[in-house]
Amino acid sequence: MARGLISLGARRDVCGSLGWPIHISLKYEKLGCMRVLLEESVGLCLDGPADDTNNWLHRQLQAKDPKYSGIPLHWVKTAEAVRYLTERRSEVEARSHTGDTPLHVMVKRSRISCAVALLAAGAEANAAGHHGDTPLHIAMRLDNLPLIKALIVFGAEMDKPNEIGETPGLLAARCSTGANREILISFLHNVGISRCLPTGIVTLSSQSPPIQPPPPVKASPGIGFEDFIAISAVVGSLSKGFDTVDGAPKPRGARVLCLDGGGIRGLVLIQLLLAVEKAAGCPARKLFDWIAGTSTGAILALGIAHGKTLVYLRALYFRMKDLVFQGSRPYDSVPLERFLREEFGENTRMTDIQTPRVILTGVLADRHPAELHLFRNYNPPNTGHEPHYCPRTPFKPVTQPSDQLVWMAARSSGAAPTYFRQMGRFLDGGLLANNPTLDALTEIHEVNQALKAEGQMDMAVHPAIVLSLGTGKPPQEKVHSVDVYRPTGPIDVVQTVFGARELGRMLVDCCTESEARMVDRARAWCEMISVDYHRLSPQLMSDVMLDEVQDTMLIDMLWDTEIYIHKQKNNIKRLAESLLRYSPP
Repeated sequence: MARGLISLGARRDVCGSLGWPIHISLKYEKLGCMRVLLEESVGLCLDGPADDTNNWLHRQLQAKDPKYSGIPLHWVKTAEAVRYLTERRSEVEARSHTGDTPLHVMVKRSRISCAVALLAAGAEANAAGHHGDTPLHIAMRLDNLPLIKALIVFGAEMDKPNEIGETPGLLAARCSTGANREILISFLHNVGISRCLPTGIVTLSSQSPPIQPPPPVKASPGIGFEDFIAISAVVGSLSKGFDTVDGAPKPRGARVLCLDGGGIRGLVLIQLLLAVEKAAGCPARKLFDWIAGTSTGAILALGIAHGKTLVYLRALYFRMKDLVFQGSRPYDSVPLERFLREEFGENTRMTDIQTPRVILTGVLADRHPAELHLFRNYNPPNTGHEPHYCPRTPFKPVTQPSDQLVWMAARSSGAAPTYFRQMGRFLDGGLLANNPTLDALTEIHEVNQALKAEGQMDMAVHPAIVLSLGTGKPPQEKVHSVDVYRPTGPIDVVQTVFGARELGRMLVDCCTESEARMVDRARAWCEMISVDYHRLSPQLMSDVMLDEVQDTMLIDMLWDTEIYIHKQKNNIKRLAESLLRYSPP
């Protein structure tokens, strides 16, 4: 109907009592009409050149309604509409006459899917609107837990005051009532947020007499046994490294980052890295010399190596899930491949990435037994080892790093069976190395051995610190039976079916194990070779699937991660200090 009216000469720039036609289409959720209005606008310009000012599409996207002076993005009611408008560069920070952004409006209307879509599109979580309120101020007044969690996860500040000095923390204590109150206060306490009071407010505690300081402790005369031990420890630490043989070069300490696989749970990796980045005050790309990744960790590793910010990558994941996980499994691989080409380039080679060194895992599935393959941005080391297996027929040689396309390497590492079709002869690296820590350490050792054999030991890089990041641990559940046998009756048939299903889950868990003993082995190896090992992986309250697309589930997952980060803040601080200590001069 809309297309027909336009073809008959109907104008799209007439403002009615509610606004332009595009405002009306969004108000009544007529997304088809919205698309027609915008698609028919492409290429149609007013008088003058088709620049950002006069472009007809731009004018439609910036059209303001007569009542609130809101652009179409202020009127959206679905995440799909948000994505459609932001993909066409609608201004996410546009202001209404009250100074509110589209994010303010979505929070006021409790439209969490729209709010998350705006945050993923780059909306500022701390934007001050009417009376200086941020979106978090509004969410606190509404006592809306899902929105509060979403905003905090995306970086909303709890101590930012509005025009009258109210902070979101104060509003949480003041406005939350009923059953929500205890839950909310507990949530905020778990992530280290206090009930922030505005400046100048006097409380009963502030009127109490000051607490007298404790009497000074009398200094101990002389040096005791404990002091002697402490001094010895300091001297010992300062003298490390002076016992090397003359002429033997000392390898520089390398910082190694290892990223587990886990599908959309790669958001957990990003949230953990954001915490490390914040503690270090330095971009993640400059904190590591080697980055190893599997599946979603491989995509993240390439994103970091390409210089993309973690905030951008987090938004990228929220956009990617709706593009890639469409329909039923196995998903069409075309959207994923298009997405990877757009992000990493059609013709970018692995060797185009100079630093840091990147290792991606994949599985060569064109042979039995299958073998682990490492995609590198450097030439593989010449180990001189015999092949693991004796092939009956020769296999096609693997592509060299100088010829390996980046997007194809990422696609190969993420070719999870039953989720996507295999990429040529490659399957998901998570089948053999879902936690790539040991494989990364082995690779670094083999590189050093090859350099030693070539007389280039001065270029060796002995690992100094390893950071292994997991995508979260699901809650452990009771399994009643994994027994599979020939049934002799109806009850046995049911038990065998359930047993087969649980056995299948167990086999998948065994293939993709990245926690528990896998972590213990990596920690033990690092301790044996005197390498500082750190493992961060939050305990999740629910089992999040690799292809989860529900925003509420993902926000809850990231909230669990934020709670974990708060509990690990001292460890993360020490980790950041160690990473900076080993940074090159």
